Amino acid sequence: MSTKLKPLTNGEWPETAAELREGFAGRLNVYRVMVHHPDLLAAWAPLRDHVVRKRAMSDQQSEVVILRTGHNLDAPYEWAHHVSRGRAVGMDDLRIATLAGPLENMSDADRVLARAVDELMTDARLLPDTREELIEEIGAKGMLDLMATVGFYSVLGFLVNSLDVPVDEEVAAEMAANPIR
Repeated sequence: MSTKLKPLTNGEWPETAAELREGFAGRLNVYRVMVHHPDLLAAWAPLRDHVVRKRAMSDQQSEVVILRTGHNLDAPYEWAHHVSRGRAVGMDDLRIATLAGPLENMSDADRVLARAVDELMTDARLLPDTREELIEEIGAKGMLDLMATVGFYSVLGFLVNSLDVPVDEEVAAEMAANPIR
C-alpha cells in the first residue's frame, strides 16, 4: 500500500464532503489532499473563511504574513500560490522577493509583520515591542488575526511539505512564465 496521499479527483471525492468540492476545496491541490480526511476538511472550512476572507488585515498585509510564513517553512507550494495571490492584490515582484530576505530590506510596514511571523515561528510568542508595533499598525484584531494566519498556514505548510502536494497547474504555469527575480 502506498503512503502517498495524492490530490483526489472529482470522481474520487468523498460524498460526505461533496458541498466543499464545489466551493474553495475543489480548486486547490492542498484541499484535494486534505479531503482524505473529510471531517478535518469540514472543520477547517470556517477557520479558512475567517483567515482568508474576514480577517482584520488588508489583502496585502495578509499576503505579507502568508509569504513570510511560507518562506520560513520552506514551503514551495505556499510560496508559489501566494506569489500569485500577492500579485493579484497589487504587490510587485520586488516587494514580494524582499519577504524571503532579511528584515532590513523590507519597508517599515512589511518589516513589523514579517518580524512578528519570525518571532512566532522561532519563539512561539510575540515580543512586547512587536506587539505594540503590530497594534499600532494593524490593531488588536489584526494582531490576533496575524497569529491565526501564521498558525493556519503553518498547518498547510506541514501538509504540503510532508505530502509533496504538487503546485496547482495554473500557478505552476504562472511561475514558469513569470518567476520572481
